[in-house]
Amino acid sequence: MAVELRENRIRRLSHIREFDDGLTRCNWLNNDPIYIEYHDQEWGVVGRDQQKLFEALCLEGFQAGLSWFTILRRREGFRKAFHNFQIAKVANMDSSDVERLMLDPGIIRNRAKILSCIKNANLVLDQNINLEELIWKFAPESPLTAAENFEWRATSAESDALSKELKKLGFGFVGSVSMYALMQSSGLVQDHAPGCFRRAENS
Repeated sequence: MAVELRENRIRRLSHIREFDDGLTRCNWLNNDPIYIEYHDQEWGVVGRDQQKLFEALCLEGFQAGLSWFTILRRREGFRKAFHNFQIAKVANMDSSDVERLMLDPGIIRNRAKILSCIKNANLVLDQNINLEELIWKFAPESPLTAAENFEWRATSAESDALSKELKKLGFGFVGSVSMYALMQSSGLVQDHAPGCFRRAENS
C-alpha cells in the first residue's frame, strides 16, 4: 500500500511544475506569457455563450493535427478572418472569402477546415441549434476527476457521444479528441492537475 501511495504521489506531481512567478501550474504549459494567461484566465472556465461556443468549435477543428499553442498564437487572426465568429456573418462567407483566407498568414490556411467552419455556421442557423443546450447536455455529472485517479486523457465517453451527435447533424472536424478539448476549454470538465493553483480555485 505504501509503495502504491508513493507511486500515485509521484504520478500526480509529474503533472505540475513551479513557474518563475512562484505559482504551480499544469506542466503542459510552456513559458510564453500568452499561454500562461490562457491557462490562468480561460482554460476550464465555464462557457455557455452561443458565439463563444461556436468560436471554440471552429478553433478546436482548426487545431486537429496541431498544438493548441499554434492556434492560440493565431487566435486574433482567426477572429479577424471570421468576423469575430459571428455566426450569421460566417455563414454568409462565400468562395471569394475562402480564397482570401487561403492567402491569410494570420490563420491556418487549410481549405477543408475553412469550408467546414462556414458549413458549421450554416448548420447552426438552418437548424436553429442552441449550442449551449446541444453541447452541455453531454457534460459529465462530475466535472472534476478525483485527485487520486487523475490522468490527462484525449477523449471520454461524453466526448465520443458529443462527436457522434454533431457528426449526425452534419458538422465537420468534430472528432472525439477535438470535442474533449472543447469540453476542457469550456469548463464541461475541469482538467487542471492536482497541485495546480487553478484546480484549487475550481474545487
